[in-house]
Amino acid sequence: MRRIHVALAVADLEATIADYSARLGSPPVAVVAGKYALWRTPEVNLSVNADTEGAERLRHLGFEDDDAIEMTSEHDVNGLMWERFNATWQDEGLVRVYGPTA
Repeated sequence: MRRIHVALAVADLEATIADYSARLGSPPVAVVAGKYALWRTPEVNLSVNADTEGAERLRHLGFEDDDAIEMTSEHDVNGLMWERFNATWQDEGLVRVYGPTA
């Protein structure tokens, strides 16, 4: 499976979790209190990071791709960063960066 990944910086993580859970019709699959939330739907892999100084901005785009054997990132012709990774790599990375998730 391959789905689009969107990573955003947000000022109010709790309000964002409530809002995006309603918009996506499901709760996040992972939450790091006060820092991070991740949703995986059939269409999108959406992550949000709490960032009061750089909030309301696109952090990067990418693809969650079952065929990816490692995480890669590159900039497109517009200067936007695109990542490519598999779900296992993302889940393990969350634990490495934040510790256990809820």
